[in-house]
Amino acid sequence: MKLNRLGSSDLVVSEICLGTMTFGEQNSEGEAHQQLDYAKSNGVNFIDVAEMYPVPPRAETQGLTESYVGSWLTKQARDQIVLATKITGPGRGFEWVRGGPKAIDRKSVVEALHGSLGRLKTDYIDLYQIHWPDRYVPNFGEWSYVPQKKRPTISVHDQMEALSEQVKLGKIRYIGLSNETPWGIMEFLKISREYSLPAIITTQNAYSLVNRSFEHGLSEVCDRENIPLLAYSPLAFGHLTGKYIDGGAPQSARLSLFPKFGLRYEKPSLKEAVKAYCNLAKRYDMNPAQLAIAFVCSRWFVASNIIGATTLTQLEENLTASKLALPKELLEEIDNLHLKYTNPAV
Repeated sequence: MKLNRLGSSDLVVSEICLGTMTFGEQNSEGEAHQQLDYAKSNGVNFIDVAEMYPVPPRAETQGLTESYVGSWLTKQARDQIVLATKITGPGRGFEWVRGGPKAIDRKSVVEALHGSLGRLKTDYIDLYQIHWPDRYVPNFGEWSYVPQKKRPTISVHDQMEALSEQVKLGKIRYIGLSNETPWGIMEFLKISREYSLPAIITTQNAYSLVNRSFEHGLSEVCDRENIPLLAYSPLAFGHLTGKYIDGGAPQSARLSLFPKFGLRYEKPSLKEAVKAYCNLAKRYDMNPAQLAIAFVCSRWFVASNIIGATTLTQLEENLTASKLALPKELLEEIDNLHLKYTNPAV
């Protein structure tokens, strides 16, 4: 398994990160431990969780993902695992998470972090991320910034002060962002430099064959500021496996079980684009999921590709895909399809 350093930090992670948002909803604790064991035995040292997981979020299950990972973590050498989690941002309800997150302020950071540490059964988090910005930004299916949607927010300085306090206490090693914009990343970096606060080292954003919006704007920030991408949804919620083509999804598929959760992918040209990528994979003797995962792993700005699975078979296939080297002519055909179907799942 290839290893990559996260920005200017001393965290060295596997190019595949195990995403865990099915743990506690579609996967039992035993199944979660099987996935974690299998991933670790195949060179994965990086695990990503969140305080609001599993997904779809609901009061009855919130926190189970971290608890399942925590019960596994007690049996591991902690210094061999790079553990990332996220604080839930405001603006989306989730009253069952700390009474409904209101801001990324000191009170919220202390409460959220201590909750995560308890469930994860660890004394520190390697990478603590803001799940989505405290301020309004278009996210999760929105594609255009609308000034009228701005909401009250606390300053980036106050957010950084709250997080930095926990870094000084040794409960967080490094800080990361998620679902961020170029302006947001640069603002966090500016504040950290101006006030000599710990800098953010990563951003976790959606990236896949059908959502390459990161390449415009964010990739330049990634290069110039050494802020690599932790890519999530490389399979676009399973669309890029081809299983949703022509309405043929199995009953156990995520969007069959939770159809409202996939509304962000109901864009006019998505199905046509997915069919085109599936046909391309077939011509190169790959399955569609292998093509999608190998493509994300091939990008220069991706430090780790966050994959999720509900079965060990899926996990095995996804890990195998990371080892594939895509030939130049295939990458050229991918770019041609991208020009025809530009970001149909933003």
